[in-house]
Amino acid sequence: MSTQPTPIPLPDNPESIKDQFESFVQLVQVLRLECPWDRKQTHESISHLFIEEAYEMIDAIAAGDDEEFAKELGDLFLHILMHAVIAEQRGSFSIIDVMKKVQSKLIHRHPHVFGDTHATDEETVRKNWEELKMQEGRSSALEGVPNALPALIRAQRIQEKAANVGFDWDNESDVWKKVDEELQELRVELQQGNQETITDELGDVLFSIVNAARFRSIIAEDALQKTSNKFKKRFMIIEQMAQEQGRQLKDMTLQEMDDLWNQVKAIEKGQ
Repeated sequence: MSTQPTPIPLPDNPESIKDQFESFVQLVQVLRLECPWDRKQTHESISHLFIEEAYEMIDAIAAGDDEEFAKELGDLFLHILMHAVIAEQRGSFSIIDVMKKVQSKLIHRHPHVFGDTHATDEETVRKNWEELKMQEGRSSALEGVPNALPALIRAQRIQEKAANVGFDWDNESDVWKKVDEELQELRVELQQGNQETITDELGDVLFSIVNAARFRSIIAEDALQKTSNKFKKRFMIIEQMAQEQGRQLKDMTLQEMDDLWNQVKAIEKGQ
């Protein structure tokens, strides 16, 4: 029989943050005790689900769906509480410790708000933030960029952090010269036919293009997602157009498919 307290009822006043938070924490504690699935989970077993929930939240933001956005934020909040409760059960830390640490960090890294430092623009705040992280004991300006980040996001974060300490191009024309240089090196390696070297040079090309995007304040990941979504939409339309002709794409020539593709683009321009 469980000795765990049952969750307190959801408060009548939805603005009672304290009561709502306590209710949520107790709910997760009960799930960990009473539910066979929740009881079995570890930090490792649910870590990939946290990433999935984060991407679902990003989809909701992109769709402009606030109802779905709130739901996905709740799912992320649940994962945070689940990790904190698991950690507390193994005697490591609690959700209170988590909040205290992040609050302390935010106060320390915002001396322009809570101290006597002056910062009137975003760039100054960003540079001060990176300097404070180094003072906290980091050995590299690039420390803290997760290896598991999607490659485009990771490349851009690495470039941003390097730029924050002054390791950056002086002007945009030099950035595009570097893109051209990397493309030329890739062409040379393609002629040589060494797959490993081709892979290295292709990576250099992608990295330089991400850098060019950063110089224009464009998030490369978002740009590529937008293009992928555009391609997906167009491709599904030409599949439908082929089906209306009683055909399948696999039975069509490349020229026939390209004609349909151009029709879709023309329709889009007309809209």
